[in-house]
Amino acid sequence: LVILMALFTLLPFLFMLSSSFKGSETIRTLPIRWIPQQPTLEGYIRVFNMPGFSFLRASANSLFLALASTLVQVMAASMAAFVFAKLPFRGSGKLFGLYLATMMIPGTVTMVPNYIILRFLGLLDTYTGLILPALANAFGVFLMRQAMLTVPDSYLESALLDGASLYRIFVSILLPMVAPTLSTLILLAFMGSWNSYLWPLIVLTSTNKQTLQVVLGNMNSMYRNNEHVLMAGAVLTILPILLVYLLSQRRVDSGIALGGLK
Repeated sequence: LVILMALFTLLPFLFMLSSSFKGSETIRTLPIRWIPQQPTLEGYIRVFNMPGFSFLRASANSLFLALASTLVQVMAASMAAFVFAKLPFRGSGKLFGLYLATMMIPGTVTMVPNYIILRFLGLLDTYTGLILPALANAFGVFLMRQAMLTVPDSYLESALLDGASLYRIFVSILLPMVAPTLSTLILLAFMGSWNSYLWPLIVLTSTNKQTLQVVLGNMNSMYRNNEHVLMAGAVLTILPILLVYLLSQRRVDSGIALGGLK
């Protein structure tokens, strides 16, 4: 049953990959030819020569935003989790529960308030406006807090007796001990930022600042009758994140499992 489910999941991706090497006519041939009889790179060539858009520039924009957003999310979530897990204060449990309750609010609900705030601050059409909302990542705080709770307090107490500061304990002791969960959060944050479409579409208006997902969406109107070009763009878009995930799959699985322990 699992093999059958995996096959149905992979079929759209295999069709996308096969179609990206076909011509505009052969992609509509029925029954579907999974292996192109006359493979061509026309779709990929046209992707890199789009009028009005630069695929390479959009890729660089997406990479920069993904790295910056991941750094902001991981740093903010890790520091907040450290406080909630190892530095309890009055009302910390209730505050953490309130913070987790925000996970039940759909992201689309907060887009309008966030847009109004960014307009008030003059951060529309800027990369800063895209990155700032990433500071609040309730899932990341929860994931890191659960992992930090598994670290015995005796490690921290020993470090305090040796004169280590809270910063030194956090960076040199706690983070290395929750490295699998930390790497999981890094990958999830990177994937979320790389695949983001609606928020960059709302905030960014300059063509030279648009991300890869937004450019891929614009290709739908430009190449409506050239599906092979759209498929080539989709392959190039998902290929980097797919390779990153395949290389770090074991660490991600162990990090998610560790984050669920009490």
